[in-house]
Amino acid sequence: MNLEAPTVSLHIGHEILSSGSGGCYDHVSPVTGAVQQSIPLAGPAEIERAVAKAESVRERWRRTQPEERRAILNRLADLIETHAQDFGKMAALDGGTPLMMGTGSVGTAVAWTRYYAGWCDKLSGEMLSTLDTRGEFSYTMPEPIGIVGIIITWNGPLISLGMKVGPALAAGNCVIVKPAELTPFAPELFARLAREAGVPDGVLSILPGTAEAGEALVRHPKVGLITFTGGPITARKIMAACADRIKPSIMELGGKSASLLFPDADIDAACERAIFWTIGIMAGQGCALPTRLLVHADIYDAVVEKLAAIASRYKVGNPFEEGTQVGPLINAAAVDRVLGMFDRVRSEGSGRFVMGGNRCGGALAKGNYVEPTIIADADPDSEIAQVEIFGPAIVVMKFHDEDEAVAIANNSEYGLAAYIQSNDLKRVHRLAERLHAGGVYVNGATQINAHTPFGGIGISGFGKEGGKAGIEEFLHYKTVTIA
Repeated sequence: MNLEAPTVSLHIGHEILSSGSGGCYDHVSPVTGAVQQSIPLAGPAEIERAVAKAESVRERWRRTQPEERRAILNRLADLIETHAQDFGKMAALDGGTPLMMGTGSVGTAVAWTRYYAGWCDKLSGEMLSTLDTRGEFSYTMPEPIGIVGIIITWNGPLISLGMKVGPALAAGNCVIVKPAELTPFAPELFARLAREAGVPDGVLSILPGTAEAGEALVRHPKVGLITFTGGPITARKIMAACADRIKPSIMELGGKSASLLFPDADIDAACERAIFWTIGIMAGQGCALPTRLLVHADIYDAVVEKLAAIASRYKVGNPFEEGTQVGPLINAAAVDRVLGMFDRVRSEGSGRFVMGGNRCGGALAKGNYVEPTIIADADPDSEIAQVEIFGPAIVVMKFHDEDEAVAIANNSEYGLAAYIQSNDLKRVHRLAERLHAGGVYVNGATQINAHTPFGGIGISGFGKEGGKAGIEEFLHYKTVTIA
């Protein structure tokens, strides 16, 4: 496999720039710790140019026939699918995601792009007539916001692009994307494929950039909506800037999701999923992963033993090597943060390490590798049970009945996802109603299907991605009333 990183550029519509006013960022490989490439960064000047170009074509794109927008998005989906292996390589170069996982994520981006292509010619308003004496006839018109600013974080950039760009374009908006400079390679390929698919000049710009570039995008008076994926700290800054302009935003801000495991579930399957979804998926660097496993007391000891046996089989290593299931963390700072959390568990006695808890040594010592980690008997109020780890770790806690399980699960400021492992349908319905989360997923159900709304409550954010609700975030409805 060719390990050479592709050249990254700034894309202002169809204009390709090799440098920007934001300077450069040295992209360090999370696998080797060596600099892979110098990435050009946009500053406020490039944001201004991208907004001006979007403004010049905004009305034309809005009036483009929906069938044509649909055809463009379907061509984009086809191109993404055709380049699945390339995107797998980009994911490995970007953040050290194993090829199997990086290539698999392409299907999600393709599904979302095709789903929203199908909405292009199905957006309609309502006719509202009344039987009273006002004698008025009313109807509503769906209209695009205009120019949408998209800011995505570093984990899973292709998936984020599929979830956000597709519905925004389908609704008739122009889009300016600021991807994270930590993972620039997949967005670079996406930008080139969007142009090849026929997205008109100025309708889509992709600009990795500085914090100042992000602020310029958020504060620009011509940008009518910001959609952000990331953490609560950055979200608060974006929301404060949006407040100055009374500007709407969509916030997907992560989670500390609980999975409730009952004795009537398929225990073996539930344990396999528990490890795969917390250690096997992007080394635990995902927003909706069920990182808190709550296990009924009757099966607790057996489950902890099974989890350790499963995790011990996972291969940690170079993402380009066949069979690798766990890659490195995104950077050295992430390793320090995760290991610091583990150290505090030890010093506070807030959990018991069943396995892992250290940095990987040997041939992996130069990379950002952390051992697959299981922490049992965790204190539900401790940091490790309350704060996102974003590393290859799962926290296991015991409960004795449904009330205790719900109390532990809801003991969190987050509310993105919750999981139930049970074959008792009545129990599933009871718990689904009581769990505080934007989505509840049962017995292996997936979280980010294109046709279902996805989004959180609490500090997990607000707004929806997916389904009809996901495209309506990029529209406003105008009411027309005739006397």
